[in-house]
Amino acid sequence: MKVVIVGGVAGGATAAARIRRLDEQAEIVIFERSGYMSYANCGLPYYIGGVIDDPAELTLQTPEGFFARFRVQVKVRHEVTAIRPAEKTVLVKNLETGEEFAESYDKLLLSPGAKPTRPNLPGVGLDRLFTLRTVEDTFRIKAYIQEHHPKSVILAGGGFIGLELAENLRKLGMAVTIVQRPKQLMNPFDPDMAAFIHGEMRRNGVTLALGHTVEGFVEKDGGLDVLLQGEPPLHADMGVLAIGVTPDTQLAKDAGLALGIKGSILVNDRMETSLPDIYAVGDAVQVKHYVTGSDALISLAGPANKQGRIAADNLCGGNSRYLGSQGSAIVQVFDLTAATTGINEGTAKKAGIPVDKVVLSPMNHAGYYPGGRVMTMKVIFARDTHRLLGAQIVGYQGVDKRIDVLATAIHAGLTVTQLKDLDLAYAPPYSSAKDPVNMAGFLAENVINGLVRQFHVEDVAALPRDGSVTLLDVRTPGEYSRGHIPGFVNIPVDELRQRLDEVPPGKPVYVICQSGVRSYIAARILAGQGYLCYNFSGGYRFYAGVTEDRRLVEAATGCGMDKNPA
Repeated sequence: MKVVIVGGVAGGATAAARIRRLDEQAEIVIFERSGYMSYANCGLPYYIGGVIDDPAELTLQTPEGFFARFRVQVKVRHEVTAIRPAEKTVLVKNLETGEEFAESYDKLLLSPGAKPTRPNLPGVGLDRLFTLRTVEDTFRIKAYIQEHHPKSVILAGGGFIGLELAENLRKLGMAVTIVQRPKQLMNPFDPDMAAFIHGEMRRNGVTLALGHTVEGFVEKDGGLDVLLQGEPPLHADMGVLAIGVTPDTQLAKDAGLALGIKGSILVNDRMETSLPDIYAVGDAVQVKHYVTGSDALISLAGPANKQGRIAADNLCGGNSRYLGSQGSAIVQVFDLTAATTGINEGTAKKAGIPVDKVVLSPMNHAGYYPGGRVMTMKVIFARDTHRLLGAQIVGYQGVDKRIDVLATAIHAGLTVTQLKDLDLAYAPPYSSAKDPVNMAGFLAENVINGLVRQFHVEDVAALPRDGSVTLLDVRTPGEYSRGHIPGFVNIPVDELRQRLDEVPPGKPVYVICQSGVRSYIAARILAGQGYLCYNFSGGYRFYAGVTEDRRLVEAATGCGMDKNPA
């Protein structure tokens, strides 16, 4: 059997190694358009910033090393220009010599990946405007910085690569501005959770120009002007387009393969395309979202590697199935860690799924052990079945552990209340006897069983201030004096029983504290006295972070620039 693989990064390289382990006699050839194979896309920003100082560390394998171990021919700087399914050949161009030739195959695997989205705008292609996708892109940006010593940069786009690049360029001493049309960074997160990412970016000197439409780029005054719709242009020494990626599927389209979202390649759960003996994997393919079952494009390394293995199994005669992509992801944002899995609240509502949520702010480990830090967790579940749908966590140490537990729980089809039953490892430096994941389950169970009624950030503005309800803040007087929601009166939780005469009977009571714990206790005290109570989800810390971010984003939308409060 002869297998030709188009693309030698995550999916293609994984498939080649798996095929060899399954079939020692197979002839395997990889054609890779760039000069590198099996390179670490996710590490590229860290090489630019100097965290990774050896460029060799960016490539997990070399053609020579791959051949020595797996006897796979890897031909870099070779572009497959056409597929001839009827003849079972591909046309290949050697990009160094210009030579063109045909290569036959018994099985063909497409792993072309995705390319940076390049909008059809004036100025795209200017020398000072870069994209970051390949090792060559990385070297170009690094060389430009070393040669020209730019002091400022504008990043168009605030996804994973944009955030990682912003951090690394900021650490090089550059003034960094992120501009984009959406009013939040990181679309997999809900706006309330993205607020904490925004805050960390601002604290580290990154300027956010959110809610602006880029209309073009112009070289000016030795730098680059980014033209904005209805606003003065932004100026910097260089720019980077980081507005996302598009499936690189012209080859598949020309060959007559069935296509899906944004021209992605349609595959079944065996990673088979619409044409016989042709498989496809990675960022170029349309998949099913594991939670919703809907069609999706999810450009992440983990799914690409799994798909490569599954395709290899099947083209070697096996019967492996891809169950779908869940979108589990994590990113470092300066000192902060932000992670997500499953779907967020906004996606659930767009899909017509009736959802509920809990927001909590647990410590990453036992409170009495030194060095504990608060994390913010938002857990989404179906209101009717209580199935766990998604989670987002922003914090410091321990975020990665909790998001992986929650990702596993989603994959296993657990309900949100089953989180309370998970037997998770505990020692004071690492966790608490009731882990944050358990706490999410406890809180959700209270909500589902009616022990707790919640109100949320989006409900606060509509609360009546006419005396028909009681608005109660049960933090200490010192906490209250440092900031509170207008209209909320202060009775500390430990004084509540003695001051019940200050809480008018017969009126609903809306209770808030710093994190949601004391307000829950207060709500139970009041419920025991016959009051109808609502507990604020996430606490004042959460409310203050979200509302301050909204204020800054709206101010930036109006005046053209997000002023860093620092």
